[in-house]
Amino acid sequence: MDDEPLKDWAERRDAKIGRLRTVPVAPGDGPRASHLNPDAPLAVERWNGHTWELYGFAAGLAEAQAILYPEANEGSPPGPVRKPFGSGTGKHRKPRHPSRTVAAGHRGDQRRRA
Repeated sequence: MDDEPLKDWAERRDAKIGRLRTVPVAPGDGPRASHLNPDAPLAVERWNGHTWELYGFAAGLAEAQAILYPEANEGSPPGPVRKPFGSGTGKHRKPRHPSRTVAAGHRGDQRRRA
């Protein structure tokens, strides 16, 4: 039998505990995607290992994203400063040395002979 050991399954299940998701509060068969109605209220639910339980409410998409992804609101961590786009020299290839010539029989120098 190719069943997964119970220990491995329990570890996978426990790793998902605490995950958050949002569910629209508005009833009906209207659009359920939050980006189509960003001002609609959302319920935030938390996975407890067996079922989704109510965790809180969000007034809109922006507030829900702040709850789901708090690390995005902290800003970027200090680190090396990147050069702005277009600040390079534009030379991406190694320049050819002037004393170097293409040898006879080189692939780029071969021509068909009749």
